[in-house]
Amino acid sequence: MENEQHSSIKEFYGNKNVFITGATGFVGVALIEKLLRDIPQIATVYILIRAKKGKSVQERLEELKQNSVFRRLKEEQFEKRFDKIVPIEGDVGLENLGINEQDRQLLIDNVHVVFHSAATLDFMQSLKETTNINLLGTRRVVELCKQLNKLQALVHISSAYANSYITEVEEKLYPAPDDPEKIIDLTETLNEEALSKLEADILKDHPNTYTFTKHLAEHEVAKVAAKFPCGIVRPSMITAAWREPKPGWTISKNGPQGFFMGASKGVLRRLPLDPSIIMDYIPVDVVVNAIITTGYYVNVLKKQNGDKPGELQIFHLTSSTYKPFRFEMLINKMNDYLHDYPLVSAVWYPKLKLVKSLTLFRLGAILYHFLPGFFLDLLTRVMGGRPILIRLHKSVWNSLNTLEKFIFTEWHYSNKHTMALAKNISAQDQERFFLDIAELNWDEYFENTIMGVREYLSKESPKTLPAARRKDKILLGIHVVVQLGFYYGLWKIFMALFGISNAKAALLLPLAYTLLNLI
Repeated sequence: MENEQHSSIKEFYGNKNVFITGATGFVGVALIEKLLRDIPQIATVYILIRAKKGKSVQERLEELKQNSVFRRLKEEQFEKRFDKIVPIEGDVGLENLGINEQDRQLLIDNVHVVFHSAATLDFMQSLKETTNINLLGTRRVVELCKQLNKLQALVHISSAYANSYITEVEEKLYPAPDDPEKIIDLTETLNEEALSKLEADILKDHPNTYTFTKHLAEHEVAKVAAKFPCGIVRPSMITAAWREPKPGWTISKNGPQGFFMGASKGVLRRLPLDPSIIMDYIPVDVVVNAIITTGYYVNVLKKQNGDKPGELQIFHLTSSTYKPFRFEMLINKMNDYLHDYPLVSAVWYPKLKLVKSLTLFRLGAILYHFLPGFFLDLLTRVMGGRPILIRLHKSVWNSLNTLEKFIFTEWHYSNKHTMALAKNISAQDQERFFLDIAELNWDEYFENTIMGVREYLSKESPKTLPAARRKDKILLGIHVVVQLGFYYGLWKIFMALFGISNAKAALLLPLAYTLLNLI
């Protein structure tokens, strides 16, 4: 291990210029925040950003600075460090990254470290689009790196699911699923309809275009590993912050954050999920620390350790084999947390149930999602609002076949390289750029996540909790009354349908309750 009290990572990044793609995404903004807050000696943070929805690059930068991730930076009065951010107009989906000659030369002359985080994460995106962004986008970044005069490290943010066609995954490069040139040629010559017909044959064992193109993209990085220092970071499902910038911070609606948001509103009441399966979650701040540490490792620590030059190092940011989480560990507390931190904006009393079967979930969705959603949307329309619940539930319904593999498959990811890296840095760096999640308490973590979802996704201040808790009690009363009304109606239906007495019809109610509770 290095000098106990010395931060070699901060020293490495001191007076250096970094370039970040995907800077406005969940990982991207967290990476910018960490660099500015914890490495004040960093010289410049160039970010690739595109004009969007009529907003200029400069306007989007100002918008970025208002992101909730920077609250701590502002509270600690480090706003001056925003001056280190320099926007570069461009897009990974365009040739030469869409960067003009002047900005390109600026990067060529100044950039030391590149963090490539840009990607399309949509599992339902077409092969044409994912190839352009994930595969060709990575190639374009690599081509830029070849021209950088001062390049010391390229860190590519991939995904643990890039190899999701196998369930026991090592920290190594797996053979490419196909020839990248062939795939690029197909996507450039065939139209969407023709390509769609070939998609299943092209993907083979890959579940979707995202994992397929992320797998191919890793090979673009591997091609240049002998030319300059490169590393690949493979996170699993990236979730809310464990510690930094604040426990529970998130802007992502993917994974548990998304369904906790829906559950806290009272509109998501059933979730297709087997509580006994390991769900591989990793906090965003651990991922960011790994990205920064990897940049340092591939340039400095790798040489000190006598590792082979040109060897591509891959790090898994995963929990399945080291700190496994199953929802059965949380199932008794999950609904308690939803009522400890309820929403003022809740439309119904929150109660989330996990359903092991996709078929049972679909049946339950009709009763618990679509039926209430129809009436709530109708009420919203009458009151002049914009109905969204049925559209939301249809979107979830339509995505189930695509997501089924990820919902009901258990993967085991080795993280030996990451744990070795965690032990190989100084004590100060281990504390500041923590990679080891051994001390992570899942109960406490998800309690913070639900609080974070409330504050950062639902935009409800902690000051509104007393009012939200009062409303939660009112919603409970309404929920009980509606349930009593439902079973009273069912009782009357049994009497009329079967021509039986009140008492005999009442005997059928426990059976009905049991059957309905299955879904």
